[in-house]
Amino acid sequence: MDGAGSDTVRDRHRGPSGSPDGFEATTARRRERVAKVVLDSPLPRLDHLFDYRIPTALAEEVAPGVRVKVPLRVAGRVADGWVVAITDTSEAPGELSPIDRVVSTAPVLAPDVWALARAVADRNAGVASDVLRLAVPKRQARVEQRWLASERAAPAPIEAEADPLAAALIEGRRIAALPTAHVVEVAGGWVGGWAVDLAQVAAATAGAGRTTIVAVPDRRDLDQLETALLAGPAAGLVLRIDASRPPAARYRAHLTALESGPHVIIGNRSAIYAPAPDLGAIVVWEEADPFHQEPLAPYAGTRDVALLRQEQSGAGLLLLSSSRSSTVQRLVELGWCEEWGAPRGRPEVVLTPDDARGARIPSAAYRALQQGLTAGPVLVQVSKPGDAALRALRAGDAPVPIDAGRTAHELGRAFPGVPVIVADGDHVRDTVDPGPKLVVATRGAEPRAPGGYRAVLLLDGARMLLRESLWVAEDCLRWWSTAAMLAAPDAPVHLVGVSGDVAIALATWRSPDFAARQLADRRTLRFPPTVRLAAATGPARAVEELVEAWAAVGADVLSRGPEERGERVVVRFPTRAGRRVAEVAKEALIRHGSARRPKPPAPPPPVLRVRFDPHEPG
Repeated sequence: MDGAGSDTVRDRHRGPSGSPDGFEATTARRRERVAKVVLDSPLPRLDHLFDYRIPTALAEEVAPGVRVKVPLRVAGRVADGWVVAITDTSEAPGELSPIDRVVSTAPVLAPDVWALARAVADRNAGVASDVLRLAVPKRQARVEQRWLASERAAPAPIEAEADPLAAALIEGRRIAALPTAHVVEVAGGWVGGWAVDLAQVAAATAGAGRTTIVAVPDRRDLDQLETALLAGPAAGLVLRIDASRPPAARYRAHLTALESGPHVIIGNRSAIYAPAPDLGAIVVWEEADPFHQEPLAPYAGTRDVALLRQEQSGAGLLLLSSSRSSTVQRLVELGWCEEWGAPRGRPEVVLTPDDARGARIPSAAYRALQQGLTAGPVLVQVSKPGDAALRALRAGDAPVPIDAGRTAHELGRAFPGVPVIVADGDHVRDTVDPGPKLVVATRGAEPRAPGGYRAVLLLDGARMLLRESLWVAEDCLRWWSTAAMLAAPDAPVHLVGVSGDVAIALATWRSPDFAARQLADRRTLRFPPTVRLAAATGPARAVEELVEAWAAVGADVLSRGPEERGERVVVRFPTRAGRRVAEVAKEALIRHGSARRPKPPAPPPPVLRVRFDPHEPG
């Protein structure tokens, strides 16, 4: 988003039918019915709408949103594409080629999704079809045929309790909020309070006849949210769209989302692109989580896509997170986003200095573990997964940094007879049973406990803060806050060996104040989010040309150096210059972004690649 807004969506109808050359338009002439088609191609020079004649035999089948096959005037090839619009005229020179065939009459590309894809691509110097691959699942013919043959009706109205936050979102307001900060029992299980908060918002929005889209970082969050929703009045309206689902189930949910609502659409990054004819609220949980960073071109993160979609749709936007990021704080300070209330049930956090004797667990924290184990499970968060340190200890090798395995071993010796559970990337656990037990978990892998943990111990905080990252302090505060929210309402949370601003922010549960101070420092240093970044890699000549063009529109070099088979440069620029910087990059990509591939085993030549808003500049 540039400043508090975004780049305007630009539909570019520049090219003749099927031709990658000659983008200049000519005088409009009366034609047969014309379909404007976006090709499914990653080539920047093909990233515009092509005009095709609609044959009489296909006139009843061709409609906006359908998949088609169209000819290209290149080696007689046929390309896939989507129909975006139908008109009576074309500005393309020469005779228009006819559409080859209609793949399906299902209008899988909704107009609002096309507009969003175009805006996302333009903001990031990307190709719209790359966005559409994220937005529209791969076709499942049998699922589609059943959907086309079925009789569809709007879902029955539901009755849900009024919710002031939902009412504000339906009005189109943009809100930053902190959640209920403890676990809640739902249908015999336990989920984060944030999931219950969002389920209430979605149900109230559905009760008003409007659709809600909720995007969360990972599968564990999604499971919690689904559990909370299925226990409420909106259970029959839930559509889960995420990559972990079987392709048929995901495609079925996409088709259902095309129907009139209300719906409650939940998922990971791709859910933010789901079609929603009656969109009332867009929600992003933990917008700063790295899982919201899209690894595929054009690399647009969930938060930025949500901001664009909110502006286009006028729906409300809720950015709910365990701690405030400086990016959201900037939106608040600009007046583009408003704050909402205070978190409920915040835990008691104790700042515990390192033990003077050098013990890994200070005496005060140790006593908290002892007392907590008399009532139920306790949680110990550590920074390093695995058991390499334990194996080195047992083998008599040189010591390595203490990890989850070594910590579990030491706690098992300190508390004989108490079960010790490890939860990390290799040992995934969503929940633990009640009763006394020690749970050693790495950040983000903490399981939930019935009623909450009776004590939470946050170790290795100083080591976490040593990680080289622009966002390390904000990340640590989010990790610690997320773990602290798993504590029982009256249980202590000990943050060990960390002092200063970030520790005080956790202890007082005032992350917005911390984010404001972070933002002020970043403004002085000209770091994101007060400026935007763009990174380019490729042949030295192409990179040099792009740097010169970027300098002319207000971007300056932040870092530059050699890379394998070329150069890499990172530039920064004011948010208000975002549109022009992206346009310049797109022009360079059209000139240098593709090259003829040699026959194997020769390696492909280096090409220019551009990424906007990289999470880390290095």
